[in-house]
Amino acid sequence: MNLRHIEQVAIPVRDLARATAFYRDTLGMKFLFEAPPHLAFFDCDGIRLALSISSDPMYDPPGSILYYRVPDIEAAHAELGERGVEILQGPHRVAVLGDFEIWMAFFEDTEGNTLAVTSEKPVAPAS
Repeated sequence: MNLRHIEQVAIPVRDLARATAFYRDTLGMKFLFEAPPHLAFFDCDGIRLALSISSDPMYDPPGSILYYRVPDIEAAHAELGERGVEILQGPHRVAVLGDFEIWMAFFEDTEGNTLAVTSEKPVAPAS
């Protein structure tokens, strides 16, 4: 067995309609289909994102953090704010890896799950 390709990621939610509207309308993600009353699916460039209501409290939000790669973290952060998204932490550098830096910003969905956008930026030349 060689586990290399992620097919699907599930995010636990409490209110499926509210969460579906957030991911579809606020974040603009491609809605695929619903499997009522507990599941809604989105496409993340070939990986399915499942919003899932569970009757087991072990899977109650918050869930894992999803990191969405964006080309311009400042522009993505500004657009999220314009869309009324709850920002938890603005763009900041988290690591320098040779000739590029990793930047992240964190926000929250309607269910209390933490999400993030991330970008790689070239290292600024020393002055």
